[in-house]
Amino acid sequence: MSEITTVGLDLAKNVFQLHGADASGRAVLRRKLRRGQVLEVLAGLPRCTVAMEACGGAHFWGREIGKLGHDVRLIPPAYVKPFVRRQKNDAADAEAICEAAQRPNMRFVPVKSEEKQGAAAVFRVRELLIRQRTQTINALRGHLTEFGEVVPQGAWNARRLAERVEAEDDALPATARATLQVLVDGLRDLDKGIAGLDAEIARRAREDEVARRLMTIPGIGPLVATALATLAPPTEHFHRARDFAAWLGLTPRQHSTGGKQRLGATTRMGERSLRRLLILGANSVVIKRRTNPMAREGTWLEGLLARKPGMLVRVALANKMARIVWALTARGGVYKAPVAAA
Repeated sequence: MSEITTVGLDLAKNVFQLHGADASGRAVLRRKLRRGQVLEVLAGLPRCTVAMEACGGAHFWGREIGKLGHDVRLIPPAYVKPFVRRQKNDAADAEAICEAAQRPNMRFVPVKSEEKQGAAAVFRVRELLIRQRTQTINALRGHLTEFGEVVPQGAWNARRLAERVEAEDDALPATARATLQVLVDGLRDLDKGIAGLDAEIARRAREDEVARRLMTIPGIGPLVATALATLAPPTEHFHRARDFAAWLGLTPRQHSTGGKQRLGATTRMGERSLRRLLILGANSVVIKRRTNPMAREGTWLEGLLARKPGMLVRVALANKMARIVWALTARGGVYKAPVAAA
């Protein structure tokens, strides 16, 4: 039997599929494994490249398999799909992963450490709590509307919703008041949890040297800076700043042919949390453009605001901010405001 050089591992909860190939790409080993057998079988193989699709559990398996001496490669699922032949099943997926890993120009996802995954949890939990807070506010507003109590939209009006529920009058029946009080109490717990996570993020921003330098960029505060320092891959993963902006999904979709360039809407691919935070940061710069040095008279942003729609300008500015982030992270230094044109 030829020596195995590349292994494609299709991950699952309990049943895993392994596909091993030699240097020529010929299949050497096909095997279905239970969860407890994965490390045992891989430990018995010669040192080789073990490829998996990048997913929730891939980083854990990447760390464990790496301890066995194998070279671990994580591949974005979208890059594996073209190699799946005809019908989809576990064996076909494992073979496609193995074949994709052998391509010389394939792009891989770096394996995250436990510390980095743990640091990223604060942003995921914060997003979940914010979504739950929005749902609770909408539920309160909807129920109060049924009794003729109308409150404007927006999280800043949540206090008014609570006041309507807790008011000592006959606007609400007692049965409804007791039920809606559960939502009000839940809303206060969510606000307390979000405030605690914001304080933790601010503490990390003060202690992280990269985050402190990123906060010199207009529109980037403690939340965005810490998220960039935690969630973004290492700068060496990208050849240039544009690659980082494309990874965030802040570049136009291209559908060019026959030598004619056709650019469409923003792709919105990649890390959506960071993309949204950068767009919100760009929005704050546009809102405060009268006092922000990035938008003063004669700058690139000031000219773009005069010619283009507002949302387009915000996305373009977020793209520019992403490139600045990559430059500061890769080369060091702090942000310096552009010189206005004469």
